[in-house]
Amino acid sequence: MKPSSQELTADTIVDFLASIFDRRRSEEYLGEPVTMGEHMLQGATIAERNGQPDEIIVGALLHDIGHFTSEFGTFTMDDTEDRRHEDAGAEILERFFPSVVTDCCRYHVAAKRYLCATKPSYFERLSEASIHSLNLQGGAMSAQEIAEFEKNPNLEEIIAVRYLDEAGKVAGMATPDFRHFAPRVQRLVDRHLGRNSD
Repeated sequence: MKPSSQELTADTIVDFLASIFDRRRSEEYLGEPVTMGEHMLQGATIAERNGQPDEIIVGALLHDIGHFTSEFGTFTMDDTEDRRHEDAGAEILERFFPSVVTDCCRYHVAAKRYLCATKPSYFERLSEASIHSLNLQGGAMSAQEIAEFEKNPNLEEIIAVRYLDEAGKVAGMATPDFRHFAPRVQRLVDRHLGRNSD
């Protein structure tokens, strides 16, 4: 049984996240050619290779963590309603991470809806599973939803992580494991909570 978000601390959150990757990284990712763990590690690896800041790397690493922490389970191609994994993940992250990381988790689904509305060519990037989930998640945003979404101060980072989300679906791509990224994750936690991580 997973601990509640209230039982986690700044000293245990990174190990908790690492244990999720250790135990559940091989779970199927919505019919994609990668596992759930591979998907998130690929996004983080691509961000790191491109010299992105810690917030983007960690945002990509953890954006789908709600598929693991959600008590409602993960999405399947047979689903007829959205399971809102983005909210389940953000609930775990929000006490420990800056809003930019939490927002990359909480709004990566909204970012897909936003990009489908504002950049029609983005839809062509989507896999069959991503299109199915898009339909469950409300489809492309309305003009009113776009205007509201664009008010988010972390919009640029959320969109960056969304592109990494689509990029992280490469069968056979080699990546480091979660432990490689753990120091970055802990640095963000410590910085956010005003702790000295040296």
